[in-house]
Amino acid sequence: VQLQASGGGLVQTGGSLRLSCAASGNTFSRYTVGWFRQSPGKEREFVAAWRTGGQKYYGTSVKGRFTISRDNAENMFYLQMNSLKPEDTAIYYCAANAGALIMSTLVNGDNYDYWGQGTQVTVSS
Repeated sequence: VQLQASGGGLVQTGGSLRLSCAASGNTFSRYTVGWFRQSPGKEREFVAAWRTGGQKYYGTSVKGRFTISRDNAENMFYLQMNSLKPEDTAIYYCAANAGALIMSTLVNGDNYDYWGQGTQVTVSS
């Protein structure tokens, strides 16, 4: 499986962006998919995930502002980011795992098998 992230850019505080991740493979609907981010000097942070079975999970810092969605027919998943803040500035990575992950594992990037190349999001103050 190959993942290709896109949609990053520069936006002002309070603005919105939608990130996209295109996936190859014909069993995409069975995958757990997620978004992570990393900024300089900080550890990788869990942002959001859509577990096989339909459950969605969000990191504490983005809950209520970000929304994960997917289109299995198109092998795509998305991250809609609203009310952006300067602290959201980071490289955002899409990731996928070939199967279901339980809550305690899907927040850990080490449990994902496939990663996109990352897309930069910069929020100006």
